[in-house]
Amino acid sequence: MQIDTVKRRSFDQRVAGQLHEKPLAGRVLAGRGLLHADEVLLKNNQLPAPDQLADYEVAVGLLAEAVTKNKKILIVGDYDADGATSTALATHVLRASGANVSYLVPNRFEFGYGLSAEIVAVALREKPDVILTVDNGVASNEGVKAAAAAGVTVVVTDHHLPPEVLPEADAIVNPNRVDCEFPSKNICGVGVIFYVMVGLCRRLQKADWFTQKGLPVPAMASYLDLVALGTVADVVPLDRTNRIFVDQGIKRIRADVTRPGIRALFNIASRPQGRCQTQDLGFFIAPRLNAAGRLADMTVGIECLLAEDAGTAAELAAELNQINSQRRTIQAGMNKEADEQVAGLIEQLEGELPPAIALYNPNWHEGVVGIVAGKIKERCHRPVFAFARSADGMLKGSGRSIADVHIRDILMEIVASSPGMLKKFGGHAMAAGVSLAESDFEAFSKAFAERVAIKLEGRPPAREWLTDGELEDDEICLENAELMQFLQPWGQAFPAPQFDDVFLIESVRVMGNAHSRMMIRRANGQRLVPAIAFNRQVQATKTQRFRAVYRLDVNHYRNTNSLQLLIEYLEPE
Repeated sequence: MQIDTVKRRSFDQRVAGQLHEKPLAGRVLAGRGLLHADEVLLKNNQLPAPDQLADYEVAVGLLAEAVTKNKKILIVGDYDADGATSTALATHVLRASGANVSYLVPNRFEFGYGLSAEIVAVALREKPDVILTVDNGVASNEGVKAAAAAGVTVVVTDHHLPPEVLPEADAIVNPNRVDCEFPSKNICGVGVIFYVMVGLCRRLQKADWFTQKGLPVPAMASYLDLVALGTVADVVPLDRTNRIFVDQGIKRIRADVTRPGIRALFNIASRPQGRCQTQDLGFFIAPRLNAAGRLADMTVGIECLLAEDAGTAAELAAELNQINSQRRTIQAGMNKEADEQVAGLIEQLEGELPPAIALYNPNWHEGVVGIVAGKIKERCHRPVFAFARSADGMLKGSGRSIADVHIRDILMEIVASSPGMLKKFGGHAMAAGVSLAESDFEAFSKAFAERVAIKLEGRPPAREWLTDGELEDDEICLENAELMQFLQPWGQAFPAPQFDDVFLIESVRVMGNAHSRMMIRRANGQRLVPAIAFNRQVQATKTQRFRAVYRLDVNHYRNTNSLQLLIEYLEPE
């Protein structure tokens, strides 16, 4: 893996001393922009109030009226983990409130994303009075128009960047509306619907609805496990609001105060629920949930999250696990073919890569191209789109980007310069989706690379490792590894601490063809420390010096905790 630069975070020593009594913790937190000690605390009562959300009171009023008048509410969700957790949360709360509610999630292969006119036609068969979208709808002008024409009230809850012209829905709750003053713009779909459901319960409680019906008031904090899962899965920036959501949700999961479905997913993934961390949600639980939307029907995932008993949850989690295994098999073949295409590009360009990469294979699976794009993006450090041919003959592409390139803005520029090329598109800074004709693939590939090159001002995309500096021998210890875990959640825009130094490798053992276990010591130190480099075969002599970027990690083995270093980057000096 090619590296361009290693840089160290700057931090204010005075601020660091105020943030935490332990110097390393203060240094790490200050390096991520925290300024005051109260920012370290992550409590529910520190969440921003929802009253600055545009259309919030309107949406709450419409839903409260629907509940109290027994109107039929149909939730229209999305087929990823954010959409699944959003749909499950809204369904749980509305059912607990005595609502007449059901849900519908478009099959990605038949209807694609969002409240399209086609999915509205399906929805109308259920004769809803109100359609409530979760994690979609802000760009669904035609779908909203079709629902309104049928006399259906539409309440949109979404977080994606809105178009210039909003749909004519009865309410649109989205923190990214230009007229929305809500301070946290980074909450995902499940965060938005959580806020709306909080408002609904308060409105119904104020009207004495729960007492009249003999229903307990839903404890909204009990749904934070779903909010945490959706937030981590959607890879949104962990600003303070999202850190509170994730921290509070993870604490509930660890304490086993969670849904049977989440408990079953931890069991089937063989992950220690009592030591749940963000990476468990992001790399083990969310992929099993997402697999249903990628290969089959997200209804399986939603029903798992809605399950009320352990037996039902276990059956559905096992089904999700089987689907995920199929996804991994399909992905392995696609990854290999994508690597071959990249190798061909390098040969064609005499050892170089274009500033952005577009890949296409007519036999690729439409539901897996996003993962392939992500893998190539990580390996090549380029914005990447991967395309598959859909049933209607159009190409469906999924893109992943790097920190310096806002991929949705790139698509907007392509639309402006080449009207009609993109039939559909949407997304945000780091991920996007697009539909185009097969005949336009080469033109898109060229325009994509050209626009990214302009954005980067002709410079090749530079990979940069941003670290928290070096550690002395006595700082590389189990206590500090556990401290780093205690300070989480870590994630997008609030990354896990990593450090850099020069090391000597005393011994190395390659495990299979994938990982290298080593004993290493700092070039200026004496202590030997165990380390592991995943997906890398390391060869070294005892006198060879290596520059490493690493994380402190706790290795749990046979009920014993020990220190190990996770090597993120390793190259000879």
